[in-house]
Amino acid sequence: MFRRSIPTDYALVFRFDEVDVRDVHMLFVPFPIDVLWVVDGSVVRIEELSPWTGLAKERADMLVELPAGAADDVSVGDYVRLAE
Repeated sequence: MFRRSIPTDYALVFRFDEVDVRDVHMLFVPFPIDVLWVVDGSVVRIEELSPWTGLAKERADMLVELPAGAADDVSVGDYVRLAE
């Protein structure tokens, strides 16, 4: 929130201890983002959220926020692995 943009190679990952409904809102975010909801490493939902008004929720144990368009080649069922 309150950022004006994010780099093209940016990802923000939220890991949780258990699967539960996780929501993402775009209040005070002036640019679109892609969001992946992940359960046990498998993508269960993909959404591009619009600036300011975007809102979505789904069950997940991990959320991944990316620049808009970065998830264009990702499909539900794809596996996500974090690499440092």
